[in-house]
Amino acid sequence: MVLAPGAGAGREQPGVVAVAGAVAAAGIRVERIDFPYRLAGRRRPDRPAVLVASIVDATGALARELGVPTNEIAIGGRSMGGRMCSMAVADGLAVAALVLLSYPLHPPGHPERLRIDHFPRIDVPCLFVSGTRDAFGTPEELERATASIAGPVTHVWLKGADHSLRGHEHDAADAVSDWLRRG
Repeated sequence: MVLAPGAGAGREQPGVVAVAGAVAAAGIRVERIDFPYRLAGRRRPDRPAVLVASIVDATGALARELGVPTNEIAIGGRSMGGRMCSMAVADGLAVAALVLLSYPLHPPGHPERLRIDHFPRIDVPCLFVSGTRDAFGTPEELERATASIAGPVTHVWLKGADHSLRGHEHDAADAVSDWLRRG
């Protein structure tokens, strides 16, 4: 599995570390990545094309290391990292599954600015793990938006959690690990 962090964070982001630990404990190889802007010491994220390319590159590198095709690797991430993974799949990256933690459906307070144009081009199993108090998308908004995804979609709602999932990292990690083991 390839895991990407959210904007403003690196591969050591607590939620990413928790998911990686739970998934690795289930016997799945995990590669946590940093985006190019973080590696360069910048705070502002690169353009989406650069971020998506880094997901594609990391997935290809892990596939080569393991001697498997990319469609045997799950990818995902938290917030922006997950969004970039979903865009990579919509653009043709063949993977086994998508894991999206706190998907940033829209900017807080702007539900009219949905980030879902690429959803109909996603045809792999998807797991969305979000808090019930996420300002980037309510459970109802996210369920409505993900109905356009061609692949099977599973939602896990963490009661009382906000976008950061702070205090709920291990619940999110358990949800991801359980879902991947069943898949």
